[in-house]
Amino acid sequence: MAPHDIRRPFKRAAISDQQKRRELSLLRQAQNRRDAQQQARCLASSILSLQSAAPESQPGQSDIELETVPEAEQESEAFSKDLDVRQASKLRGPEVRKWFARQLMLPEWMIDVPDRLAQDWYVFARPAGKRCFVVSSNGTTVSRQRNGSILHHFPSALPAGAKIRDGSGSAQSYCILDCIFHELDQTYYVIDMVCWNGYSLYDCTAEFRFYWLNSKLEESGACNAPSHYHKFRFSAVPVYNCDQSGLHAAYTGVVPYAKDGLLFYNKHALYQTGNTPLALVWKDENCSQYVIDTDGKGEIPSQQQVVLELQDDRKLVTSDDPPVLFGCLDGDILEKSGLHTGNLLRFAIGDGGLSFVDGKLEKADLIYLGKSNRARAFADSYSKVLFQFMVRHSPLKIDDLLASINSANDQEKTPSDIEMVG
Repeated sequence: MAPHDIRRPFKRAAISDQQKRRELSLLRQAQNRRDAQQQARCLASSILSLQSAAPESQPGQSDIELETVPEAEQESEAFSKDLDVRQASKLRGPEVRKWFARQLMLPEWMIDVPDRLAQDWYVFARPAGKRCFVVSSNGTTVSRQRNGSILHHFPSALPAGAKIRDGSGSAQSYCILDCIFHELDQTYYVIDMVCWNGYSLYDCTAEFRFYWLNSKLEESGACNAPSHYHKFRFSAVPVYNCDQSGLHAAYTGVVPYAKDGLLFYNKHALYQTGNTPLALVWKDENCSQYVIDTDGKGEIPSQQQVVLELQDDRKLVTSDDPPVLFGCLDGDILEKSGLHTGNLLRFAIGDGGLSFVDGKLEKADLIYLGKSNRARAFADSYSKVLFQFMVRHSPLKIDDLLASINSANDQEKTPSDIEMVG
């Protein structure tokens, strides 16, 4: 590749308004500050008090089967983000699972390269494994997966995480960590910190949260080898500024876990529940085993498959808020299949593909395949569908990310930045 090629900024035909939504998200979070302490206390108490609602899965069994919520139940979902402890403890079945799934900050898939990537973003290699919340409180530690099922119930070295001789800490002492459990080395890799020792970090920027994560986790002893009062080891992941050297280190650097793509976090982003364009996931075959989605047999289908939710008037939409409309289900299929609102349905994308106008989806060639696996809690997000479409037709490559960083560096240079050689 010629030297001037790598410095060319990456451009593609607009298929997404992701950059605009990133800018709006930053504005919105400044306008909508929450009661962060109450938010954290509610989540911690709910994760502990709902143990009986989602029993730990037994060996050899899959996690709780996820059924979709009928339309009549969706009204309760609207308030579930701000439930107090008493309300949350009354949730059952699908409501429990949907509530927990929406407490995590879920990254969108990277469709285009963010502006100011080198200046405003962090990057790190995402560990492969089970995404979960870990809560320590009142002398015990509980981890819950996205669907609400308990992964582990154990003692830990986190504050208030184990019953030890000198007490388990005050009732106000609790922690909430956003983790990925890596099965191979039985380690919880902490990718974000929501609350530490009773202090909520919901309304703190990623820059501050990552600083606290690295300093407090090590101090607590949670990174030590397992022991009687500390069943699983915790570990922070190496986080880099997303300049050229940082991106290269995250992409090619050796880590003690299997990689499953790269995660990008905007430094100014607060911890937002649900999908957010201020956190992004990107993959290629060099940093993930799972770039292209596979079918139930673990094989890559010849046509891209998507999962959409059936709504009123036969509309087929994504899991986004607001949802993106992909089309309408054929009336004959609806009558013959006995489907109803809320069902998750699987489609293949036919030869007509996806068509875009001004960065928005105009048409999708959908071929109905049947109901989705009951283990699914949600439809695909719009960014995931687009990322999978791009991977098959025009993937966003690591060289494209590096080219954007180099181009931005060139634009910011001034005559005074250039070192004179005498």
